[in-house]
Amino acid sequence: MGILAVFLILLLVLNVFFAGVTVFLERRDTSATWAWLLVLTFVPIVGFIIYLIFGRKLSNKKIFDWKGQEKIGIKESTANQIDLIRQKEFPFSDTNVKKHRDLIYLLLVNDGAILTQDNEVETYIDGHEKFDALIKDMENAKDHIHLIYYIFHSDTLGKRVMEVLERKAKQGVNVKIIYDAMGSRTTKKSFFRELERNGGMVRPFFPSKFPLINFRLNYRNHRKLAIIDGEVGYIGGFNIGDEYLGLWKKFGYWRDTHLRVRGKAVYAMQTRFIMDWNSAAPNQKIDYKARYFPAFYGNGHTSMQIVSSGPDSEWQQIKNGYIKMINSAKKSIYLQSPYFIPDASLIEALKIACLSGVDVRLMIPNKPDHAFVYRATTSYAGELMETGAKIFIYDNGFIHAKTLIVDGEIASVGTANLDFRSFRLNFEVNAFIYEKQLAQKLEDIFLEDILKSYQLTPELYKQRSKWIKLKEAVSRLLSPIL
Repeated sequence: MGILAVFLILLLVLNVFFAGVTVFLERRDTSATWAWLLVLTFVPIVGFIIYLIFGRKLSNKKIFDWKGQEKIGIKESTANQIDLIRQKEFPFSDTNVKKHRDLIYLLLVNDGAILTQDNEVETYIDGHEKFDALIKDMENAKDHIHLIYYIFHSDTLGKRVMEVLERKAKQGVNVKIIYDAMGSRTTKKSFFRELERNGGMVRPFFPSKFPLINFRLNYRNHRKLAIIDGEVGYIGGFNIGDEYLGLWKKFGYWRDTHLRVRGKAVYAMQTRFIMDWNSAAPNQKIDYKARYFPAFYGNGHTSMQIVSSGPDSEWQQIKNGYIKMINSAKKSIYLQSPYFIPDASLIEALKIACLSGVDVRLMIPNKPDHAFVYRATTSYAGELMETGAKIFIYDNGFIHAKTLIVDGEIASVGTANLDFRSFRLNFEVNAFIYEKQLAQKLEDIFLEDILKSYQLTPELYKQRSKWIKLKEAVSRLLSPIL
């Protein structure tokens, strides 16, 4: 017993030491620090192993190469737009865009997100329609097809997409795919073998360097982008898999939001792809060639910024953009997200909007795809409801859309959820949109979704069981690291 006692004391001392070294020496949010301390304290040794896999901050080593952008004048264009806005001489396309120049400036300065004003945009909320359009565009590709998807399954839809890519590669079209090594972990490398035989190139993002364990497990490329011939781009929430067509019984109908863009905003999507590719394939980098940025002019009138964020950035660009939009609201804020785990700054912004008389509406799913995350979501939704927000539970399958619409004037659609993971851990990309017509269309879609939802009232929320309340409490406590 004496030896066992000494061993246990030594184990606890080492655990405390490791907790101090690994948590306090890394700059992180206070709530996340406390959450990890709870794990390290109450699950000694095992908790430390969990921390090594999920909790370590990303290395300061440079992940993306920004220098290449100088070759196509992005740095120069960004500086030029910043100067023109500062001098109040920027040629905004209309008064609605000009009205939001502070938000535009914020995203320009902190992310280099150039404002483009010639975009034609189509909206897709159904997976069948989105993938029919994408496959048609890929069939018409003449030069290149660039894809980034967090999930690329080898199921019916995955095979349908792959057949087109294999055929286009055989025709001489340059095909490149980035998939996330964790999100697509069930997809075997052999699934891509025929495409590679035909000349296509495929790379995983942040694959494991060791068997069975990945020390960058927490940092995933959650982006979904498709760029065809540098003229057409897709951005939004749909991944490649049968569930996104509503073919999984567990989720039922899959409700998401995706955009098809034709205009200069595609250049920004292309730039994002090139940086991600050069990170995933450092020995086979691609240059910013003219073929990837063809000279053309969009015939649309949608003003847009493509904004990226990730754990490699000093600022949480997408979250800051969300907060700026929320703070600008005068009438309404409509939010859709499968996960609602806001940090203090975001939920305070929403509460202030509610208390100021703004019509705040949040729509979340009626079922979890991650149990802990869902209970944290319902907990925060209940808290927001106390300030007057209306909470709607989508009851027609599973809602995966990541949309924010403010005053029916501006909107954001992309890959970032309203949670810690999207803001701090994942690599995300969103389109920030400054056009009333498109914002109102997205608002109309939201209102149609309400007809397929039920409202979570204070009375209904109080009826949840003690077991659910306990799960909410535990999930909320761990929410900064979920």
